Amino acid sequence: MSMAATQVVRSEWTKIRSVASTVWTLGLAVVVTLALGMLIAALSKNEYDTMDERDRLAFDPTFTSFAGMSLGQLAMIVFGVLVVANEYSSGMIRTSLAAVPRRGTFLFSKVAVATLLALVVSMVTSFAAFFLGQAMLGHLKASIGDAGVLRAVIGGGLYMTLITMFSMGVAAMLRSPMLSLGILMPFFFLISNILGSVDATEKVGRFLPDQAGSKIMQVVPPLDDDTPYGPWGGLGILALWVVAALLGGYLVLKRRDA
Repeated sequence: MSMAATQVVRSEWTKIRSVASTVWTLGLAVVVTLALGMLIAALSKNEYDTMDERDRLAFDPTFTSFAGMSLGQLAMIVFGVLVVANEYSSGMIRTSLAAVPRRGTFLFSKVAVATLLALVVSMVTSFAAFFLGQAMLGHLKASIGDAGVLRAVIGGGLYMTLITMFSMGVAAMLRSPMLSLGILMPFFFLISNILGSVDATEKVGRFLPDQAGSKIMQVVPPLDDDTPYGPWGGLGILALWVVAALLGGYLVLKRRDA
């Protein structure tokens, strides 16, 4: 890495650290993921005795401990959007691009620093969610050494990181925090779930970023599962969405004035 690129990376790290909202958002992602995961795990343990045979066969203690990620990922999306789009809303983008005329270097440095931070937070959160969730499950718990479990836990951290990167790409394309969040929040919280649960659109829904990517966290596949890809295939589909979003963000940044 050249001296100039190193200085840009340092500058982006300082920007992220100095904005309180981005730091608080990461903290919220951790707390929500862990708290909700523990709650769902505790409730699942209580309900296990009343489950029918089919539900017991499909019970996935590892995936259960990641139940909080459905909300935790929303905080990571907010983080990703704020990191990229805050400079547009504040007008700082003109100063930043004047200091770093090479727009590819500017965007790559911003995404790289935020991704590294998101990866550390996501990995810690995923491992903590697993161990705390399993503690709540008692005798139903899975062990980190069980087949597929370590892959699922590492995958959980990668999943949250890639979702953050996807939101950065979308924010770079839309250039507005409110517009980006106004599209991403309903998409991940409502639209994706609806498309995935309705028979007519189920086959389309399974190729959406969150539904494909979350496959990596499953150890026990659902009964009658006919998904045409496996855990790593699903994460690969999410990665393709990330590449497309970041490429779109780069092209918009390159072609439009600040």
